[in-house]
Amino acid sequence: MRWPKLAMLSLVAAGSCLAGNLAAQPQTEANDSAVEWRTYGSDLASSKYVPLDQINAGNVAGLQILWSWQTPDNAVFRDDDRASAGEYKSTPIMVNGTLYVSTSLGMVAAVDAFTGAEIWVFDTGSWQRGRHPNFNNNHRGVSWWDDGGDGRILMAANDGVLWSLNARTGLPDPVFGVDGAVDLKLGLGRDTEIGQYGAISPPTVINDVIVVGSSISDGPRFQNQLPPGHVRGYDARTGEQKWIFHTIPQGGQQGSETWENESWRTAGATNVWTSMSADAETGYVYLPTSTPNNDWYGAHRPGDNLYAESLVCLDAATGEIVWHFQMVHHGLWDYDLPAAPNLLDITVDGRDIKAVAQVSKQGFVYVFDRLTGEPVWPIEERPVPQSTVPGERTSPTQPFPTKPAPFEPQGISDATLIDFTPELRADALSLISEIDYGPLFTPPSERGVIIFPGYSGGATWTGAAVDPDTGVMYIPSFSAPRFVRLRKPEAGESDFGYLRDNSFSVNGPQGLPLIKPPYARITAINLNSGEHVWMVPHGEGIRQRLINMGIDDPGPVGSFGRNGPLLTRSLLFVAQLDEIRPVMRAYDKQTGEVLSELNLPLPPMGTPMSYMLYGKQFIVVAAGAGPDTRLLALGLPD
Repeated sequence: MRWPKLAMLSLVAAGSCLAGNLAAQPQTEANDSAVEWRTYGSDLASSKYVPLDQINAGNVAGLQILWSWQTPDNAVFRDDDRASAGEYKSTPIMVNGTLYVSTSLGMVAAVDAFTGAEIWVFDTGSWQRGRHPNFNNNHRGVSWWDDGGDGRILMAANDGVLWSLNARTGLPDPVFGVDGAVDLKLGLGRDTEIGQYGAISPPTVINDVIVVGSSISDGPRFQNQLPPGHVRGYDARTGEQKWIFHTIPQGGQQGSETWENESWRTAGATNVWTSMSADAETGYVYLPTSTPNNDWYGAHRPGDNLYAESLVCLDAATGEIVWHFQMVHHGLWDYDLPAAPNLLDITVDGRDIKAVAQVSKQGFVYVFDRLTGEPVWPIEERPVPQSTVPGERTSPTQPFPTKPAPFEPQGISDATLIDFTPELRADALSLISEIDYGPLFTPPSERGVIIFPGYSGGATWTGAAVDPDTGVMYIPSFSAPRFVRLRKPEAGESDFGYLRDNSFSVNGPQGLPLIKPPYARITAINLNSGEHVWMVPHGEGIRQRLINMGIDDPGPVGSFGRNGPLLTRSLLFVAQLDEIRPVMRAYDKQTGEVLSELNLPLPPMGTPMSYMLYGKQFIVVAAGAGPDTRLLALGLPD
């Protein structure tokens, strides 16, 4: 098997780029004081925490941009009209004084972590072979594997190909797969095409096993159109597949009975499109899974549909299941688990617990003993509204954690509807009078339904950060209702009983949101007690617009956006496009007080990371979209 010509040409380009840029790389090793950031979430526990405080409350106001690196995507956009990409969402890793990062168009680059000088670039060619299954081309990061030599950079690309690159040279590893690559579209038990199946998140590497998920199209028209989102483990040295875990259990496997009428034969998706977490000591890996197809109607897949919308714990050496918990039975709301769970050790009522905490789009945090899957606090099955759509059979109950309390408002009611003035409230009620709304898990309908929190979150793919010393979790989230109406397909259009009506939408009164603020927030929760510590709006949002309308100053109301957290010894950093102003905001993590804001030249899109090199602390964030994308390195002046 040979890879497409473009990939081979990009290998040559990488080699020539390397020769011209080695001089920019420091010739001394990173000193002993270096603090690295070796995985997408800082560590396998996905803490997004780094034990640094050179940048602290006393000097964070002096933060400035130290260097900027332009991605090679920018040159492609200048030279090729076919290029198309979305937001630059990648988070770099830092190992041995070098940043390794992916780009929206599927390139991988090594950048000097102190100076920002480019060392090498490798082009997977994925952007020329087909765009991401659900969005414009975008990518979120790469992984590191220590092979005892140069190291390997692992990249699962938008076209569903897993690459292993030499970390020093940027060239594909010749002993890995075929010419350094493994085609993940093969071996799923169903024909799989580019555009239906890809990858956007970095693989998880645990004890020399690469665990890989996938991103699968959300818009199928036919029941057998999409591949299943099975998760696989590969040998990090050779690329050989070691195991496969069937996220849709196949006939005779445990859980297949929850896909009634043998719907496991045709159901697709149920994938892990986001990142995962792992515990190297136990060898366990934790999979946050997504919704089966289609997202809104499930009469063709009756039953609870394990292991959809579940947290699944596997033995990473064998792929055998250890435990699971399903957060949504027979999902109809696109409530994928959006982010890697956080692993941490907590003490609850005097009992030490090795815990795993999973945030959700619904605004829940589900907390378990990560060894056994036992909930730390009870999770209750409670009755929920039932579907009125012909053929649909919703689950009579859904799981509700009793602790912690939700970090987002849930459902449309008097408690959540906009009420700046009586007139605005009356207008809002009029706008939604002909559609369905109600508590969490109100199902889609032919009239249309308001889903709140919406399928964008609540919590999003940027996830939460946790302080391993205090057990406090920090969750950026946003409040965005979404509107879904079901329609019967036209003849020959689909074999689903119902599809989503994409022409349907409902807005708030006078161009305002339908709900009360804050529209984005950060919530701190102590996982030792399950209690909220503080909640603050994230950003000014539409505050000035409200004042201009004659509404009393509401204070900051938060700006919609997916913004990831970075946690240090004393500070919490969350970047944001606040209405029209790109900013890096620093919070006191004890109180939620805003300590500083640094204006940025481009909208920040990736989750920031931090490291120490040669005695200097850096914060790096990906910014921009399409033809202007960069890494911005922040730090204190010399």
